[in-house]
Amino acid sequence: MTKVGFVSLGCAKNLVDTEVMLAKLVAAGYEITPDEAEADIIVVNTCAFIESAKQESIDTILDLAWLKEHHKLRGIVVTGCLAERYGKEVPRELPEADAVVGIGSADRIVEAVRAVEEGRRDWYAHGEKETAPLGGDRVLTTNGFAYLKVAEGCDNRCSYCAIPLIRGKMRSRPIEELVREAKDLEALGVKELCLIAQDTSRYGLDLYGAYKLPELIRAVCAETKIPWIRLLYLYPDKITDELIAEMRDNPRVVKYADIPIQHISDAVLSRMGRHGGADVIRSAVARLRAAIPGVTLRTTVMVGFPGETKEDFRALCRFVKEAKFDRLGAFAYSPEENTPAASFPDQIPEQEKQDRCDEVMRIQLGVSEKRGKTFVGKTLRVLCEDFDVPAGVYVGRSEADAPDVDGKVFFSSDRKFAFPRFVDVKIEEAEDYDLIGTNVSLF
Repeated sequence: MTKVGFVSLGCAKNLVDTEVMLAKLVAAGYEITPDEAEADIIVVNTCAFIESAKQESIDTILDLAWLKEHHKLRGIVVTGCLAERYGKEVPRELPEADAVVGIGSADRIVEAVRAVEEGRRDWYAHGEKETAPLGGDRVLTTNGFAYLKVAEGCDNRCSYCAIPLIRGKMRSRPIEELVREAKDLEALGVKELCLIAQDTSRYGLDLYGAYKLPELIRAVCAETKIPWIRLLYLYPDKITDELIAEMRDNPRVVKYADIPIQHISDAVLSRMGRHGGADVIRSAVARLRAAIPGVTLRTTVMVGFPGETKEDFRALCRFVKEAKFDRLGAFAYSPEENTPAASFPDQIPEQEKQDRCDEVMRIQLGVSEKRGKTFVGKTLRVLCEDFDVPAGVYVGRSEADAPDVDGKVFFSSDRKFAFPRFVDVKIEEAEDYDLIGTNVSLF
């Protein structure tokens, strides 16, 4: 039996696509292996959001090509954003790729693998991404939690972002379809469901003519018993009073919101093409904190956008200090081809962009250190997901920790138990972004 390996790069939305492709290959009779050295064929689901992501995708393909010469690997299938964005350029520039499958043709992954299996090269499929099927059966690759992708594509058209070019217009999935998928995930043992899209807060506008995220949450909660529902990627201008009320009043929605703001300077936000300025951002933060005591707020900011003055940057630093986001990530602007911002004047030198990025993260580290100390002595409900054998401790996350991007809770326990499961942990120590404690009870 042919063994297929998978490498999934990039965001959580890409991971969901990987899980759907895995299910199609399993249904077709292929064996999936986590060991790249044992694989006959490897599928690389690539990212191409920014230059560093593209380079990581290319480097991964080149690294895997080594297995063709030194192990049993017969071929590499390239899928995802790099395949969609560059199409037939991929096999020309990367002859190590034996088949290329664009996002609009992801449902043809079995055909691609069969073509490589038969020794064919330069197999290529590039369908219409805006009519491609959404969703499907999945092979879950996460433990304890799962992502539910509620929509594909994006309509925001920020001047720096290539996602609409790669993924197309926003397409929300029907509530009934998402509820069915949530029930399937619950049957697989999922205890935390993370709702995601490029702009999750916009969910339903294209399909129903109104923001329907609160209604979707209520439908999922009515049909499942999944304990934790987490909302990621809520844009400040679309955080409605109804959504805040649902987050506040629904005990199964974790008190956590990921709000990508990108900047606080009105001049920069305007050039970025963001919807709503500094007042909208400040209002969203204030409304969430006023309505939901103890809510955890995460954000991302971009530095070095074309034309960002020193005063713009200082304003951003002041806001990071003032707002005291519980979680914050910063990245330097990357000019992406075919986006308006790539041709804007007043591009910032690379070193200056990196210096600004480092400065923001230094500020945030101070915020995080102070925040972490406030948890010492408290007992937190934690979703335990793993056991670190070398360290001899369990690993989990609290409500304040989203998968993959936030910190962890490391804890010891006198009792052995299977996971995933919820436990209470008394926090005894705080590191930069992680917490350390002792298990006090199981659930």
